[in-house]
Amino acid sequence: MTLSVNTNAGAMIALQNLNTTNMDMSEVQKRISTGLNVAGAKDDGGRYAIAQRMRAQVAGYGVVQQSLNGVRSIVDVALAAGEGVSDLIIEMKEKALAASDGSLDSASRTALNEDFKALRDQISKMVSNASFNGTNLINNTQTSVSALANQDGSSTISIVDENLNLGGAIVTLAATASFESAGAATTLAGTLSTSLNNLNSALARLGTASKSLEIHKGFVTKLADALEQGIGNLVDADLAKESARLQSMQVKQQLGVQALSIANQNPQTILSFFQ
Repeated sequence: MTLSVNTNAGAMIALQNLNTTNMDMSEVQKRISTGLNVAGAKDDGGRYAIAQRMRAQVAGYGVVQQSLNGVRSIVDVALAAGEGVSDLIIEMKEKALAASDGSLDSASRTALNEDFKALRDQISKMVSNASFNGTNLINNTQTSVSALANQDGSSTISIVDENLNLGGAIVTLAATASFESAGAATTLAGTLSTSLNNLNSALARLGTASKSLEIHKGFVTKLADALEQGIGNLVDADLAKESARLQSMQVKQQLGVQALSIANQNPQTILSFFQ
């Protein structure tokens, strides 16, 4: 190699190698600090784009889970109220059957009728207050409620309204129903039996709807978890491997500094030629 005070080829080579080592070391330190092998588009444009698309899907499934939770709460509140109405109808039927006894005196029948009307009015209160987040699924204020079913919003799960108001198609008992005679009480007992059968069918539909929402939420959770794992496989750094590389880079960096120092001292040997 030519010795020159103007051009130090050895120092240039040593400096190039040291700069390369420093860049590699900086990259390793970035992966360790972020935990990511691909932290940005310049690290790997293809994998970054795929990971970002999957992150958007995960975020969408998070919204789906919130939607499913909200609608399920609406249905569960409606179910609780419906079950309460069912219990009240059973009590009312008991009062009506007791009042249908022809041997019962007028005062006793009147007392039973007062209990009957109190239970009747309680049904209306229960139905009107069965709201969650401003939505009531059993008072005929809306036809249905829908929850998001997939991450892009193209699919939904709809739950149909069940009208449990007095005098409706399910609870056929009139809002002013009462009895003053054994015959009227017998008629109401039959009406209540029909209403109870209708109500049981409505509750079964609501129960099935709540269960379907729960099952779909579990499915969505598994999808989101699988996507999270896929993102990790694409962009997460192997920290054990990066730790080993960091130690290797630190040694190379020290050797590079020493090599540069030696290369910088080489021109001084030229002085010996002129002594």
